Amino acid sequence: MIRAVEGDTVKVHYVGKLTDGTIFDKSPEDRPLLFQIGKGEVIAGFERGVCDMFQGEKKTLAIPPEEAYGVHKAELVEEVDRALIPAEVTLLVGHQLEVTPEEGHPFLVLITGLSDETVTIDGNHPLAGKDLHFDVELLEVRKKPLN
Repeated sequence: MIRAVEGDTVKVHYVGKLTDGTIFDKSPEDRPLLFQIGKGEVIAGFERGVCDMFQGEKKTLAIPPEEAYGVHKAELVEEVDRALIPAEVTLLVGHQLEVTPEEGHPFLVLITGLSDETVTIDGNHPLAGKDLHFDVELLEVRKKPLN
């Protein structure tokens, strides 16, 4: 049996769920996820959970926020004056808005609240602060080349 270890490239099928069972992501049937263990290409808890699995093995991973998208940070939630947002931008709770700070690159925020005067935006990752559960099947292990 082939066991996945750091440095190996693996191919997996997965279904990502929240604690209540809501599916938030899954690999397409015809396109499994391919990544190298130890390169940080996926969240830390997923990578650690796949490490030491055997090719063909199925397992469920329980990943806390600290090993996924981090804890929810209140300082990333802000109420901004609605007048600062161009009038042609449609504002809807639950939609994302692209923000470009003066000294940085554009990033997405989630609109979490609206009033006549303000828009509440959340710069946290949508899955920040959530426990994640992944049903994983390790389809293939490509061993790292020996030097």
